[in-house]
Amino acid sequence: MTGPEPVVVVGDVLLDEDIEGVATRLAPDATAPVVDVTGDRRHPGGAGLAAALAARDGRDVVLITALGDDPASEAVRRDLDGRVRLLELPLHGTLPVKTRVLAGGRPVVRIDRGGGTPGEPDDAVRAALAGAHAVLVADYGRHTAGAVRPHLEEVARRTPLVWDPHPKGDPPVPGARIVTPNAAEAVALCAGASGVSGVSGVSEVSGSSLGAFAARGAELAERWRVAGVAVTLGDRGVLLTRPGGGTPMLIPAPFRSDGDPCGAGDCFAATTVAALADGLLPEEALQRAVAAAAAFVAAGGSGNPDLWRAAAVPGPGRHPAADAFELAESVRARGGTVVATGGCFDLVHAGHVGLLESARRIGDCLIVCLNSDASVTRRKGPGRPLNPAADRERVLAALGSVDAVVVFEEDTPEAVLGRLRPDVWVKGGDYSVQDLPEAEVLRGWGGQAVVLPYLDGRSTTLLARRAADAAVASRPAGEG
Repeated sequence: MTGPEPVVVVGDVLLDEDIEGVATRLAPDATAPVVDVTGDRRHPGGAGLAAALAARDGRDVVLITALGDDPASEAVRRDLDGRVRLLELPLHGTLPVKTRVLAGGRPVVRIDRGGGTPGEPDDAVRAALAGAHAVLVADYGRHTAGAVRPHLEEVARRTPLVWDPHPKGDPPVPGARIVTPNAAEAVALCAGASGVSGVSGVSEVSGSSLGAFAARGAELAERWRVAGVAVTLGDRGVLLTRPGGGTPMLIPAPFRSDGDPCGAGDCFAATTVAALADGLLPEEALQRAVAAAAAFVAAGGSGNPDLWRAAAVPGPGRHPAADAFELAESVRARGGTVVATGGCFDLVHAGHVGLLESARRIGDCLIVCLNSDASVTRRKGPGRPLNPAADRERVLAALGSVDAVVVFEEDTPEAVLGRLRPDVWVKGGDYSVQDLPEAEVLRGWGGQAVVLPYLDGRSTTLLARRAADAAVASRPAGEG
């Protein structure tokens, strides 16, 4: 099995520092809170975070960035070692350090220090860009992208390129596949512009309506001469616009995330470029990225310590099943509830969707145990499955309610459940818990099997029968 396609990330690395504490009083000499420090964390931010997120599935990721000889640069090198391959531009100055002071999980103040100018790229940088399957530019206004720009312009003509812009950074290169400003950046990037052909006067649009952001996105797409602009709108999702206006595509967030949004844009851009590298269409890539960003925020954003506890191993990709087992272990380690369900899911319909959404609300992750093709044939007979396991797995993984999918070869999921050890096993329909063979297995580690209501009249068999009946009815008279 080949691994995920390699990607190159170009951009400005920062060192992010979170100082956490509690504030119960004000300073005697000023109306400012006194924060009693309980802990602090330091980790790569900016392009460093984006590269680490792109490498989470075992993908080979090359990070092109400017680093120096200062302590912050050394800290970034240590944290990224074993996760990504670094190609360094010289940094004339020091690496920026962004320090957030948080009280009760909420930011009180941010302190920015350091900064420098990137030097010129070498032949290794040019070779890495030439061999990339997709490129992400994570621009934080420190001009690393500008130093590499001539090579990026060449790359954009033949390779999917995603550009995460900054109002103080360099404009995206013409031909970029997707540019990903957030709402505030889209407003800032359009402010004071004079409008462009086809969308005259758009820069004067104000407000936060979808129409206003559609106009801004279309203006930016034309100004930059890029294929599409995807404006991230927080809980509302992402609005994809094209040059010249037209009807935009809204990709809603799968659920509301109340966690720390810091780093959500990096997660969104990293997931988008990884999906494009693997051959997904832009619309498919954005759907995956919206779901990933929502889950990232819900898990605590860039401050989630699980992101940096163990280094990812670059190289060949792991089997999707490995991700399911690691997810279950990670959720358990945080004290969360692991929920699992299973079945053939041959034609995903409204009954399936309702069941999966209900199951996901029970706990902190939902893992689907999916019957293999041979297993479905043994259970359902010749002619089934209608869709191969790879397609069924992809459809399920695209649902916002599903966190991971594992395919099993046996007729029943007892063996895979013994490895996953979920806290809750969910089935839909008119079973009773006593009828479920999995219930006894769950009791072995204190898990619980439950039955959820199921929409009547929805089943793969019924849908297949209706399709067959419709095909027969549509035949011209006289055909057998």
